[in-house]
Amino acid sequence: MGSGLKVRRVGQIAMTVGDVERARAFYGDVLELTHLFDAPPRMSFFDCGGIRLLLGEAEDGSQERPTILYLDVADIQGAHETLAGRGVHFDAAPHKVADLGDRELWLAFFRDSEGNLLALMSEMPK
Repeated sequence: MGSGLKVRRVGQIAMTVGDVERARAFYGDVLELTHLFDAPPRMSFFDCGGIRLLLGEAEDGSQERPTILYLDVADIQGAHETLAGRGVHFDAAPHKVADLGDRELWLAFFRDSEGNLLALMSEMPK
């Protein structure tokens, strides 16, 4: 089945935390994961065996703590079109969320059949 959807790997997992400073200390000092970088607002990123782990505080201050699975794809536009053609509803079209120097990070969020939050992600060279 030839399509624009080709998931290369789990690229990132996001976990909502109550206190990003406390979580940064736990994941860095206790679990000894390699700290990659921090980003506003209140996010910290670690390497977890080749998968990026995002720890972030809920922007709205809620106690809801969703986990988000990010699927790395080479062609985010093609993957978006393929999934939309299969009836997947996206919150928004793929869009750039970060300039990482030599590349840009693009995301597109959607939900699975059970209501879990997922995202397509693609780091595209400039």
